[in-house]
Amino acid sequence: MVEVRAYRETDLEGLAALMVELGSPTSVLDMQLRMERISATPNYYTFVAVLEETIVGMIGLRMQHSYVSNDLKTQVSSLAVKSGMQGKGIGKALLAHAEEWAKQQGSYFVYINSGIKEERTDAHAFYKKRGYAVTGYRFAKKLNN
Repeated sequence: MVEVRAYRETDLEGLAALMVELGSPTSVLDMQLRMERISATPNYYTFVAVLEETIVGMIGLRMQHSYVSNDLKTQVSSLAVKSGMQGKGIGKALLAHAEEWAKQQGSYFVYINSGIKEERTDAHAFYKKRGYAVTGYRFAKKLNN
């Protein structure tokens, strides 16, 4: 059975492998730098799914206060499941854990931004099946530095 728990520094190799598998070339040192930055930033939280001592998924959360209400909300900033492990309840376990954790922190709302590319169709169906609804658009602009 999959265990969902808070990220530990010993998870770096597993997280890096997961990022590579998702098409983002990532060394363990890259992952270490990213996780040091994320862990040092207030209101960011990372949980991993572990099966037989192997990282098979992860979810990153960001807690936010709102300008338009007094409520706290939670963004799922990253959700990934290892190839070949999708459809086995790992994403469901990660999302359920995140929702319960957010509720315990006083969050009233969880939202997920997801791309509109055709390959995201399965992810969108997954979110809808778990009670998430499409509520708007996201606009992005790349800045040249």
